[in-house]
Amino acid sequence: MSVRIACVLGALLLAAAPAAISAQVVAPLSFGVKSDAAPPLIPEATGTALANELSGSAAKRNLEYITTLHRMRASKGFRSAADFVARQAELYGLEDVKVYELPADGHTMYGTQKARLGWDPDFAELWEVRTNGARTTPVTRVASFEDEPVILAEDSDSADVTAELVDVGVGGSDRDYAGKNVRGKLVLLSGPLTDAAALAIDKYGAKGMLSDMPNQVTAWWKEDVNLIRWGHLDAFEARHTFAFMLSSKQANGFRARLAGGEHITMHAIVKAARHPSMYNPVTALIPGTDLREQEIVLSCHLDHQRPGANDNASGCATILEVGRTIAKLIADGKIARPSRSIRFVWPCEVECTMVLFNAEPAMRARFRAVIHMDMVGGAQVTKAIFHVNGSPLSLPTFVNDVGHAFGAFVNAESEAFAAGNGGNYPLVSAEGGKEPLQAELAEFSMGSDNELYTEGSYRIPSIYMDDWPDRYIHTNFDVAGNIDPTKLERAAFIGAASALFLANMKSSDVPALWVTMRSAALQRAAKVVERASRLAPEEASNYEVQSIKSERAAFESIAGFAEIPTSTRAAATDFYRQLGQTIGLTAAEPLGPNNASPLYARNPAVSGPTIVFGYDYLIDHLHGAAPPGLLSFTGARGTGADYAYEVLNFVNGKRGAQEIRDKVSAEFGPVSIELVSEYLRALETAGMVTSAK
Repeated sequence: MSVRIACVLGALLLAAAPAAISAQVVAPLSFGVKSDAAPPLIPEATGTALANELSGSAAKRNLEYITTLHRMRASKGFRSAADFVARQAELYGLEDVKVYELPADGHTMYGTQKARLGWDPDFAELWEVRTNGARTTPVTRVASFEDEPVILAEDSDSADVTAELVDVGVGGSDRDYAGKNVRGKLVLLSGPLTDAAALAIDKYGAKGMLSDMPNQVTAWWKEDVNLIRWGHLDAFEARHTFAFMLSSKQANGFRARLAGGEHITMHAIVKAARHPSMYNPVTALIPGTDLREQEIVLSCHLDHQRPGANDNASGCATILEVGRTIAKLIADGKIARPSRSIRFVWPCEVECTMVLFNAEPAMRARFRAVIHMDMVGGAQVTKAIFHVNGSPLSLPTFVNDVGHAFGAFVNAESEAFAAGNGGNYPLVSAEGGKEPLQAELAEFSMGSDNELYTEGSYRIPSIYMDDWPDRYIHTNFDVAGNIDPTKLERAAFIGAASALFLANMKSSDVPALWVTMRSAALQRAAKVVERASRLAPEEASNYEVQSIKSERAAFESIAGFAEIPTSTRAAATDFYRQLGQTIGLTAAEPLGPNNASPLYARNPAVSGPTIVFGYDYLIDHLHGAAPPGLLSFTGARGTGADYAYEVLNFVNGKRGAQEIRDKVSAEFGPVSIELVSEYLRALETAGMVTSAK
């Protein structure tokens, strides 16, 4: 820690302290975390009731069944999973349980999402064979869908092919095919299937593909040669082809044999089809009382290859356990029915959420906040780090601090318990581990349905819980045996406590909430100082300005839930003034003038982000023009996708390119005005935004 940061932290603490400080006895330093007496924000009796009722073991039992299903979007397997969740929700006392039937037909538009066709795989086997004239003799079964469905790439089509195998390396460029005859053969490759298909299948005439493409690369991805990784073909392509996914051990064995001059013949059999079908998201409700038309949402995504345990049977089973627990505590009279309703949603990832938003706009309009769970149960073997993430800078909200407060509480309680220092709320399952949670209380992160909720068309604040990295994500080893019931129970507590606080929040809760927000703002301020110290002066000034603006806006967002007491508002006004002074804030406005740029507004007829799932609305509507440079830009804390997402979110009819640039630069690191302006013009060309002087 630098001297300046240490001094700033001291000044911040003094600025936040009461005017009169009595003499205190300073406790000696000790190792280990002491247990807090009670959870923040909610009544202690509510926290105790949740801790006593929540069951990570019950959640894991539901997870174990879900993992037996190959639950692709709009498929028979997904429908079976949806029906199971609906039955359990009804059994647990949730109301208004519904399994939707919404077209997955390849052409219906749901905002910026084009519906994909359903995909049902029924059978797939890959054999190495010997041929003698017209006679074919099986040698070794290389892959079986019945054993491990991940061996068949998503959106593969039916085929029955016996052909020679040819190694084409990565498979994504013409040079990979130079001097090789692949027509009528099967190709072995290591690159993305969507890149290779246009060359291997369309241009050079191969019949199908075998791949060990590394999906979701982490530090461990090369360590287990038996992992088979999930592959994807393009659902919208007219071509009919297939791909088998191999482990690196299998693929490298074939490569070595081919390099040695051996001829290898394979027999591929696939029975699968893309076809018009129905999306089947599931919703259920715990109705509220006086504010029942406002809803707090718990969300996940139900689709995945079998087994798909952490991704994402874990989130689905956990929100189901939250529903069971809250419904039972209400029925038993241990907690009161909440003021706002609590909605539960089990969609297919991203696209079904988008479908539901557009098919049920009245329901979506009732959503006030979402608690989204996507991968929340990974045991230590997965190498996962648990995160409690907030909303993006474009949506400043107090809800972030609610999720972080409960995450910090479970961190402290579980660490104290593990260290032998007590822990009133250890939240330990009898079938699970005892190690501390050690959740990272993080900023906004893209990657799941949370980014739809917080998108600028909808602006629904999000608490997003996830494990990352996970060494087994999207592989055949993402199994129920790697799931820790204790972790499921702790994620459920954070979700349930956050939901109940938000569902019951009223004006009398604001002072306690302000204490939580003030503490969190102090911690963020230290990070602002540290990051600003690495920036050029003008960028540092912009970062400080945007940070204070975001803090103030997050406080003001309380008014969307409850009236802010006059005394609390006065205290906050004074606090933020001192906070700005303490971090060295000197600039009053963002960088540069805005009068040279048009103001950009959203086109209300086009709702949603540029990319949803498998469909890129922006690129499709640029009609062949080159993708904007921002998409390939990488900043200090964000990728091109992060910048692009937030540039569109900041469009509100009142901002020009410079102001938008300043905000995304504060969030993800400095980016040029030229890249942002080019991207805004591309959005305008695609009809997603309009501009006016």
